[in-house]
Amino acid sequence: MAQPSSDSASIKSDAIRAEASLVDEDFVREHTYVIRGQKVMLDRDLAAIYGYETRRFNEQVKNNSEKFEGDDFMFQLTGEEAQNLMSKKSTSNWGGTRKLPYAFTEQGIYMLMTVLKGDLSIKQSRALIRTFKKMKDYIIDHQSLLGEREYLKLSLSVADSFREIMELNARHRELDDKVADVVDQLGQMITKSDISQIMMDFGNEFIRYGYGLFNGHFSLGDIVYEELYETAKYSIVVVDNYISLKTLVLMAHAREGVKLTVISDNLRKGLHQLEYEDFLKDYPNRHVEFRRAMGRVHDRFMLIDYGTDAECIYHCGGSSKDAGMRATAILRLFDTEPWHGFFDELLANPTLELA
Repeated sequence: MAQPSSDSASIKSDAIRAEASLVDEDFVREHTYVIRGQKVMLDRDLAAIYGYETRRFNEQVKNNSEKFEGDDFMFQLTGEEAQNLMSKKSTSNWGGTRKLPYAFTEQGIYMLMTVLKGDLSIKQSRALIRTFKKMKDYIIDHQSLLGEREYLKLSLSVADSFREIMELNARHRELDDKVADVVDQLGQMITKSDISQIMMDFGNEFIRYGYGLFNGHFSLGDIVYEELYETAKYSIVVVDNYISLKTLVLMAHAREGVKLTVISDNLRKGLHQLEYEDFLKDYPNRHVEFRRAMGRVHDRFMLIDYGTDAECIYHCGGSSKDAGMRATAILRLFDTEPWHGFFDELLANPTLELA
């Protein structure tokens, strides 16, 4: 049988791209999965968004493989993961002998925006960025609606569906206190011993999924950064070689008028000019000054009101872009004077140009 010519394949791909509709929140919700503790979208769904055949879509990714190194950007599902996903989501099969699908994290999807070209790709990329932001804002705005009854249900189902529970509670400011309150108030309905094993299991998993340790207390990683940024009166400086759009979104919790600065070499090109421009459209009063780290920084630091009487300097175990996904610790440095010369030099470095 004659094989289709490259011209006919190109025409077919163009037709698919022409038919692709603008991505919306319903599509993202329906096609987002939790695999290996991360929210991901599959290659075939992203291909549909951008108007590609899945095979051609993966060719584009393969041609830019250096941009997707690491499981925090993309990974291929195992046979067991694919089968489990199909059984849980009633997903149709992938054609029997078809290659196992690839999963893209949020960082991986942002990286795709730098790979896929054309008018449709630009429109879809902007729509995805706005959709991600809208979904995150909704969770923040409605986090207080989870009441005691919901917490009891969540606690009692931890053993069978812990990851689903963590998704529902992922941004609650006082999760541990709320759970404790529920246990105390249910004395006449259920004894602590009845759920002690579940609470023990819950505690054993507590640190694994996106929590931070700050001032001796555990809290959700995102919340730690947001609350620290909210304390700034004059300025915030983030020193981190690995940044992304999320780095900026967290900094946007600072009060209006607070100067925002990022010092970074932007390794892996995690943040792009397109993302920054869209960030400014959503946060027009949150301009960020970017300085190069010049290869002089290994650890991460956060400088609040640097050089003022209110100065606080923190050493951060992980990047803020990973807040809410990985456990980390944030420690305040009290003897800050020896650091001033170093940070002054970093702040005088050349401007960082985003790709």
